[in-house]
Amino acid sequence: MPAMMENQEIRVRGAVQGVGFRPAVYRLAMECLLRGEVANDSDGVLIRLSGTSQSIQNFLARLKQEAPPLAQIDSISMTKGDDNWDYSGFRITGSTHLRGSTEVVPDAATCKACLAEINNSEERRFQYPFTNCTHCGPRLSIIQGIPYDRETTTMASFDLCEQCKVEYANPLDRRFHAQPIACHACGPSLILYSAGQTIYPCPATSSPYKQVAAQLSHICTVLKAGEIVAVKGLGGYHLCCDASNHAAVETLRERKQRYAKPFALMTHELATIKNYCLVSELEKDILSSSIAPIVLLEARQVINPESTILSAAIAPGSRLLGFMLPYTPLHHMICRQFGGPLVMTSGNVSGEPQVIDNDEAIANLSSIADLVVCHNRAVANRIDDSVVRCVAGKVRILRRARGYAPRSIRLPSGFETADGIQAYGAELKSTFCLVKQGAAVLSQHQGDLEDVSTFDDYEHNLALYQRLFEFTPRYLAFDQHPEYISSKLAKNDSGANGMPAIRIQHHHAHIACVMAENQLAIDHSPVLGVALDGLGFGDDGTLWGGEFLLADYRTYQRVARLKPVAMPGAGQAVKQPWRNAYAHILNSMDWESFQTHYGETALAACFASHPTATLQKMMKGALNCPLASSAGRLFDAVAAAIGIHAEQVQFEGQAAIELEMLVDKDLLSHYLADDDLSLSYTLIIDIPNIPSSGLPELNAASMWPQLLDDVRQGISTTLISTRFHAGLIKGIVAMLLQLRQSYTFNDVALSGGCMQNAVLLEGLIHSLHKKGLNCLSHSLIPANDGGIALGQAAIAAARIIVNDKTTVSDLSHELRFTPKENVCV
Repeated sequence: MPAMMENQEIRVRGAVQGVGFRPAVYRLAMECLLRGEVANDSDGVLIRLSGTSQSIQNFLARLKQEAPPLAQIDSISMTKGDDNWDYSGFRITGSTHLRGSTEVVPDAATCKACLAEINNSEERRFQYPFTNCTHCGPRLSIIQGIPYDRETTTMASFDLCEQCKVEYANPLDRRFHAQPIACHACGPSLILYSAGQTIYPCPATSSPYKQVAAQLSHICTVLKAGEIVAVKGLGGYHLCCDASNHAAVETLRERKQRYAKPFALMTHELATIKNYCLVSELEKDILSSSIAPIVLLEARQVINPESTILSAAIAPGSRLLGFMLPYTPLHHMICRQFGGPLVMTSGNVSGEPQVIDNDEAIANLSSIADLVVCHNRAVANRIDDSVVRCVAGKVRILRRARGYAPRSIRLPSGFETADGIQAYGAELKSTFCLVKQGAAVLSQHQGDLEDVSTFDDYEHNLALYQRLFEFTPRYLAFDQHPEYISSKLAKNDSGANGMPAIRIQHHHAHIACVMAENQLAIDHSPVLGVALDGLGFGDDGTLWGGEFLLADYRTYQRVARLKPVAMPGAGQAVKQPWRNAYAHILNSMDWESFQTHYGETALAACFASHPTATLQKMMKGALNCPLASSAGRLFDAVAAAIGIHAEQVQFEGQAAIELEMLVDKDLLSHYLADDDLSLSYTLIIDIPNIPSSGLPELNAASMWPQLLDDVRQGISTTLISTRFHAGLIKGIVAMLLQLRQSYTFNDVALSGGCMQNAVLLEGLIHSLHKKGLNCLSHSLIPANDGGIALGQAAIAAARIIVNDKTTVSDLSHELRFTPKENVCV
């Protein structure tokens, strides 16, 4: 008896458009002897199949296993099809208007098939720097509008040649409907400039391969001569030089005015990276992925003797090196021909956005670079390289940009109706977030909005995302800091358009972000959030930064904090760590005691070179010395006390990062496992006699005599840093256990910029696990302010959903938690 035929309609949701999904469906349907059709629509991909039950089941099993590499399937559902379907074969049909689609695919690193083509002299794309297909190449960086067709990208001006047209129209070709495809005959080309003059092509040769070969040869000759080259990549320009040429690296620092922040490195193969760094399987996988981010890796103490020595100026004060593999054909060809590691840093003067425009590059980068490598495929949207670090068995994103953005994030259960929410993020490491139909679209890293060009770029990208996702905001969410530029923009937009503006506390947003990333449902019981960072504006008008918050999405209660300490000079204390050391020490002892016991130390000499008497008066009179419960300033204070950038930091977090680099991890594990309190510095918990009179505080005052005794005795900075980290971890865990006696919670959520400190994060995760507490931390979203916008969006959505019958004024934060015996969730 012949097998019974059936009709089934299959719905596939996720990142399944613009990634070669329909051709993959076509191929599988043909191989499984199925009839029907496949189309893109506003809800993903719709497949209609006619065939035997077994054939359809085989198709579904293979679809999950053989989906295109850039596809991300969120769900597959199947319903009975129309009995009247009558298909004679299988076909790919045209897309309906994709109104409101929440999936725009990120840029992707060159795939293996394209890489094989550019390295094969028999292929027509041999040495073609802009080779791509549906599995790789530019996406967000070139898109200017919707629908995602060639006409709405910066490839619109390049008409396909006849051979490319055949590939584009063939559903069995991996370039079927690949919008950015091109070749030597019809696509973009390289142009080299030196001293503002075109030097290649000059003149054009008869062979495009020879032209590119001559250009590559010249680029590598310049690099090997110790000069600096600006190279246009996917999302903007890089500045590169020979990483083994110390003079070249120092020159790049001087010209770029980036005097201390580590440079990223790029090299042509994983084996070369392994010569310089320890690389785990997890790190290998993320390095080699289509994301191809910068991965922070532990540098080897002893390198392969056959390898060139890297300049010490690449990552001063760090035991980590940030490596990435090439992710465009041009980068592949340069790195392969050059042979060794290259510094590959953003193409800009320090503090300004990455250059994306050719004319701007020639005008502004020629003072830094000896050679500018341009091409005529315009960058529509600036996208920095993503940065990750593998900690505690997970990839942790530090900067979410190329390869990740703008892939949407499905919000947890209960948020399905969330819609029309626009969150503006923070001011530093800024991002924005749009919520539509229960999904959040978090922008790529925007940068520091204090820079005018960065703010202009922020506004440009916000308008672009609104177009791409056909998004009309109905609610605005912003940080409650009155001076944040992003907050001022939100309030201006609210006033101009009459939209409700919801003010969100900074650290609550941090905790909500980690909750959303870990898919905690909207009605989940409160978590105990530990938010440690530099500064955030508190509900009481003071500066917060070391917070213990009992929180759900809608609201929170501040249940403990780090003890507030003055910041002498306010903003100056962020850049001059000695000020924080001075304030913390005076919080622990009087000035005479410090002078008596520690007057011969280098720290005392540092203080003596500054007007400390004036600072004392300012602190006593509370003049420009705001109190701050800041973990970031505590790290700065300890760093300054042992001579790490006490006078001035060159970039945010520099002193704290170098303090982390000193830790002996084996010794730290021993300190954390041992109950002997003398092994680590002691932070005590101050509990008010009357609960209503104040908050429990984790007080670092008691550790300073211990630390300063070690400084006076000449104890190594490694031991001091290790003892400090161990003491802080133990203190935080002790505070959480203390709070558990008063409040009900099962989950501890860790967030804030200080949680990028791998020593702190790993120590807390391990210690909390031993105490039976479930630990939530970041992986796919940065713990720093790059995640604030997602947290703001989640909080606003929860308040709107729960308060959907209230007025706008009811959407603000309200305290509603009580001690354990009367917990109200």
